[in-house]
Amino acid sequence: MDDAALLNLAAELAKQAGAIILAVRARGFDTRHKSDASPVTEADHAAEALIVAGLRRATPDIPVVAEEEMAAGHVPATAECMWVVDPLDGTKEFAALRDDFAVNIGLVRNGRAVLGVVGAPAQGELYGGIVGVGAWKRTAAGERRIAARAVPEAGLDVIASRAHANDERLSAYLAGRKVHSILNVGSALKFCRVAEGLADLYPRFGRTMEWDTAAPQAVLEAAGGAVCVAETGEPLRYGKPGWDNPHFICTGLR
Repeated sequence: MDDAALLNLAAELAKQAGAIILAVRARGFDTRHKSDASPVTEADHAAEALIVAGLRRATPDIPVVAEEEMAAGHVPATAECMWVVDPLDGTKEFAALRDDFAVNIGLVRNGRAVLGVVGAPAQGELYGGIVGVGAWKRTAAGERRIAARAVPEAGLDVIASRAHANDERLSAYLAGRKVHSILNVGSALKFCRVAEGLADLYPRFGRTMEWDTAAPQAVLEAAGGAVCVAETGEPLRYGKPGWDNPHFICTGLR
């Protein structure tokens, strides 16, 4: 498959997984906690099972790194090319019956996120992109190209994690910058808001894992933005020991 076909595969699986997640929400569910105290639901497992089966059936030569399999101890070796999947990013938002949760399916090559899709099933949105080619957003109204924007004269529209809304590190980072607004949102949708030009900056100082960021990083970079390590300014990379991310900064056009 070429990259366009791989993106279409990921988009279809994200759409199907989103339908499963909404069905679970409609009938009700229980929330449990994993060993790291993060929440997990039936929707996480059902969506991941569908996505992982679809990827392995269509691309058996590409290993899949998936959050719930990892939590169960199924840890694949890193590879030059691999799928990185978070079947329900923002489980806290999902469990709280909010709408800002997402389905993340990204492809990594040689440590870089190169394409990905982010589905927002409760909002009827699907984002996709191939780095170096472009990014799009699909809704009931159809598909349109999206692109990151230059910072407006009014100042930065900042988007930040709801779970870390009062983080002093965010306040320190923004000190001295011209800030127009700050909006708190859950899940990978923060990347997407920068990618579609609705926000300019997303600084992240809390813990994240590679499956939280691979797909949305690809979408943002396909839209002309960047995701860089906070301390060094280097691009955020994948296949790191433990799959943990350092703190990072997402920006639109510079």
